[in-house]
Amino acid sequence: MKSLYYKILAIALLSCTQTYGQTEPAKIIVPLGGNSWVTARSKNGDEKVTDKGWRNWQFADAVFSTFIKIQKPGTLKLSAVLHVPGGESTLQWTINGISKTINVGGTVDKAYEIGEWRISQAGYITLNAQGTGRTGNLFAEVSELQIGGTATDVPAAFVKNNEGNYFYWGRRGPSVHINYDLAEVNDDVEWFYNEITVPEGNDVIGSYFMANGFAEGYFGMQVNSARERRILFSVWSPFVTDNPKEIPENKKILLLKKGDKVHAGEFGNEGSGGQSYLQYNWKAGETYKFLVHAKPAENNYTTYTAFFYAAEKRKWLLIASFSRPETNTYLKKLHSFLENFEPETGVITRKAWYHNQWAVTKAGEWKAITKMVFTGDATANIGYRLDYSGGVEDGKFYLRNCGFFNDNTVLKTTFSIASTGKKPEIDFLSLEK
Repeated sequence: MKSLYYKILAIALLSCTQTYGQTEPAKIIVPLGGNSWVTARSKNGDEKVTDKGWRNWQFADAVFSTFIKIQKPGTLKLSAVLHVPGGESTLQWTINGISKTINVGGTVDKAYEIGEWRISQAGYITLNAQGTGRTGNLFAEVSELQIGGTATDVPAAFVKNNEGNYFYWGRRGPSVHINYDLAEVNDDVEWFYNEITVPEGNDVIGSYFMANGFAEGYFGMQVNSARERRILFSVWSPFVTDNPKEIPENKKILLLKKGDKVHAGEFGNEGSGGQSYLQYNWKAGETYKFLVHAKPAENNYTTYTAFFYAAEKRKWLLIASFSRPETNTYLKKLHSFLENFEPETGVITRKAWYHNQWAVTKAGEWKAITKMVFTGDATANIGYRLDYSGGVEDGKFYLRNCGFFNDNTVLKTTFSIASTGKKPEIDFLSLEK
């Protein structure tokens, strides 16, 4: 009997442990350094998103926004880890127009339960945070968010950590590429022609609309600031380094010639080599033409030359001509891409049409390029940001990225267009002179 009693007691205790000892599922940490922006700045403040979270949160008209892609409908529970440097504060948190308010205080980081929202459909959500009252100098310093609930049963998409400097790359947003299919060209490509049209409103600061990419370099147009735009042409050195000062003299890219008002020098940080650019106030809504040439030269060098057709001037402009050592090739791996190089604008969508692509073989034959494969960079492939798309619109290839839209394109999808059959009229002899 005594033995039976202890068995019953053990079963009862186990049952209680299973019923009442269950713990809540682990909360999912959303680091702010790679997923937040200051989307509304105060007139006199200096609000910042840093790798450690939100800083300098002083004024009520500032808004910090965090973006997370929820993969299924359900409940979303939200907490924030934060501290208040002095006094107490009242903070308002808003998702899909529904706001919840919490009171916070204390100089040591603490997790605060904010509340629960019902997410009716999968897709990107925006969490906006504003301060509504404070007794100290700052509302709070927030280091991370935590999410849970049934909406996170399928893993949400966001920048998970800063390994490999992913906060920086994540805030820049995913880069997307057009990889042109040259299977029908059947010869070495000496010239590559392309056109770009950026729709009005898509010329966002930090955008690089790269038209003519090849195995050893790239050529396109940028929005560098509110006052400056560039036509940029670069060729990588065969010596692999991010520091151009490390390149031996016999492996440096040599400048052969450059156009009027073109700046030429070296570049680093993403490989190294020769770089040239023309400050040119190109405009959204206009179509611009790009032409790049490659031809093997003596002593195992290859010469690369880039020309830009200025729509406003109605003429071709020489950008630069470079000589690359240890290279004997024509144009290979033709591609275009769209990237954002300014992390602060990674929250804004930009788009471009890439159209009327042609290859001219070394025999002088024009070949229309009508097929491509859509790809993305590491940020896209790892699934940290899913706001990317590409494909065909109105008979043109297009690329779009950033801004947290939901209709993304499956990576490695193949697309094709019908050729217009109208090759460009270009006097190559005149260009080379």
